Amino acid sequence: MTNKIVLVGFAVLLSGSLSISQERPLKGAEYCSSKRLKQFEMLMKESASPNSPHHSFDVLNYALYLNIYNNFLPPYPKSFTATNTITFRVDSTLNSIQLNASPFSLVIDSVALAGKTLSLSSDILTIGLDTTYKPNDTVRVKIYYRHKDIADGAFYASGGMVFTDCEPEGARRWFPCWDRPSDKATLDLTAKAPASVKLGSNGKLVDSLRADTSCYYHWVSRDPIATYLMVISAKVGYNLDIVYWPRPSNPSDSIPIVFYWNTGESIVSLNNIKTKILPMTSRYSALFGEHPFEKNGFATMASGSGFNWGGMENQTLTSLQYNGWNENLVSHEFAHQWFGDMISPGTWADVWLNEGFATYCEALWFEYTSGYASYKSDINNDAGGYLGNNPGWPIYDPQWAVTTPSINTMFNTAITYYKGACVLHMLRYVLGDSLFFASIKGYATDSNFRLQNSVTDDFIQKISTVSGQNLSWFFDEWLKKPNHPVYQNTYSIDTSAKKVNFTIQQTQKSPPLFTMPVEIRFTFVNGPDTTVRVMNTAISQQYSFTFTRTPTAAVFDPNNNIVLKVATTVEVTGIRREDLAAVRFELEQNYPNPFNLKNSSMLVSGS
Repeated sequence: MTNKIVLVGFAVLLSGSLSISQERPLKGAEYCSSKRLKQFEMLMKESASPNSPHHSFDVLNYALYLNIYNNFLPPYPKSFTATNTITFRVDSTLNSIQLNASPFSLVIDSVALAGKTLSLSSDILTIGLDTTYKPNDTVRVKIYYRHKDIADGAFYASGGMVFTDCEPEGARRWFPCWDRPSDKATLDLTAKAPASVKLGSNGKLVDSLRADTSCYYHWVSRDPIATYLMVISAKVGYNLDIVYWPRPSNPSDSIPIVFYWNTGESIVSLNNIKTKILPMTSRYSALFGEHPFEKNGFATMASGSGFNWGGMENQTLTSLQYNGWNENLVSHEFAHQWFGDMISPGTWADVWLNEGFATYCEALWFEYTSGYASYKSDINNDAGGYLGNNPGWPIYDPQWAVTTPSINTMFNTAITYYKGACVLHMLRYVLGDSLFFASIKGYATDSNFRLQNSVTDDFIQKISTVSGQNLSWFFDEWLKKPNHPVYQNTYSIDTSAKKVNFTIQQTQKSPPLFTMPVEIRFTFVNGPDTTVRVMNTAISQQYSFTFTRTPTAAVFDPNNNIVLKVATTVEVTGIRREDLAAVRFELEQNYPNPFNLKNSSMLVSGS
């Protein structure tokens, strides 16, 4: 008897580094990740997360006054004087508070109002209060401080431009604050600048006062903001355009969307984004709940200003690189206004709720503008980026909530961006479109999270509640464990009985099992194909399918919905069990190293 071995239903995935092909535009996720990985090497040299004090108060508002007039004039110093009046509510009895303030960047001169004494050690500013305060007391402390004339990776001044850029913990370099994402606060910012400067910030411009050669800009955000999303973007001779998006709930309340841009940038690209931003706002509002803020917008940084990559989703005023009017980048960063800004991560362990969602929204925008095939192509690209560069750690690591990891870890493109987006795609596959989008909208519109914070377990619980099913099994394996399944499947056909025996076999080591619903498509001698869906709940699981027609072949995951996988499917005819074991051994020898594909080619079923 002869042995027949046929490999079916797989395509070659060419793996490699994250170098970007010149044949396709950069993804917004790639712009975004590049920005973080490159910028914050200096910023994170002084990470204070292990020293962050116990939080015994809740900041309600930061009222900043900054005299940055000279920062716009030659020789463009980075030094300025400022005050910060902090209003906070007491959570537990206290007679002092601790804030983050970097001695690398700031000099703290004095405190006032309820503040009486100060000391600055490492980046912890301790302020002694005038009395002992009890829970629910509201207290105000005023801090007089100066920024040094140094480059610190958070406050930038050069060539007539000033901007800030702070993720994850750089806000402490330009104002004293509780610099963790969990304590969001409103912002009242007044800045003195030359009259030739246009200056944007969070929230709404409530007034701008001209006085001789100066202009005092007064910005107020009524919505709370995480400190890493507080921003100044200002420049001599900035151009400013505004378009208006009418709220569906109240069309007379039109939301201004501002565009600060530099002379010399592509007007064609700018106008394209100005045209696209209105339908993009409508689409995201339909999917995730109505646009949450009283204004929004974008500001491109000047060429040579130090912001040379990607974008940063500062709340209501996204920073973009010079001439960064790229639709992929904008669809990514604008999605952050819902996921990251409206709902901010409770800890840095939850940053995938920002970046995985924004990367997934790039695909959703492709789907809206160009159809499902365009969406799926983008998701497949994300999957390839992960499979080719998987460093082997999970998306969610609870230790990140305690100690902020390195930038290269937290903003790893393959894990935080690509895998995060692909997990959302696979959740869509598990739930189906109707239940998936209802669940995501239910999460985004939940008053417990909207304009507040969320941690990963909050998200899991909410999706489980809206979908009406316990999805902890799904999120546990895809978020809290590393890697992905490696399938070595076999099947045999009994033509006389019109029967197919199919064995799903997982061979990865860590974790050993990914439970997933799996589709198998069968072809026949005549008539249409048939696709069945089974639940794979064991490392090795056998299924038998009997039909009324004669089957000819079986394809595992024919639509490649389990995008994070490596798989082979082998048809065996008249082969003994010991011979099948030899086949599996041969496959393992030919296709080793399933978790890190940098130096190998792998076979992926159904791509």
